[in-house]
Amino acid sequence: MHNYKELNVWKRAIKLAVQVYKVSRLFPAEERFGLISQIRRSAVSVPSNIAEGAGRRTDGEFANFLGIAHGSICELEMQLYVAFELEYVENELFHEVTTELTEIQKMLYALITKFEKK
Repeated sequence: MHNYKELNVWKRAIKLAVQVYKVSRLFPAEERFGLISQIRRSAVSVPSNIAEGAGRRTDGEFANFLGIAHGSICELEMQLYVAFELEYVENELFHEVTTELTEIQKMLYALITKFEKK
C-alpha cells in the first residue's frame, strides 16, 4: 500500500479539481446537468482513483488505477476544450488550467511506467 496523501500528483490533482469547480461556476446555468456535471466528475475522478489505487495490495493494481486516473484527466481535458470553444472559459484561465493538467498527465504517466515495471 502507498500513502496517497504524500504523492505530489495527488496533491496537484486535488488542487486541479478545486480549480475546475471554481471555473465551472462561470458556466451558464443551463449546463448544470450537462457539461458542469461531467467536467466536475472527471476532475474529482483523478485524485479519487489515485487514492483508491494507493490502497490496493499490489503495484500492478496501483498502476491500473493510475491508468484510470490518466483516462479521467484526458476526459477532463477534452471537456475543457469544449467549454473553451463554447466560450465558457476565457483564454488565460483555459491555458492556466490546461497547463497544470498537462503536468499532472506527465506525472501520472511516469508513475504508471514506474509501477508497471515492478
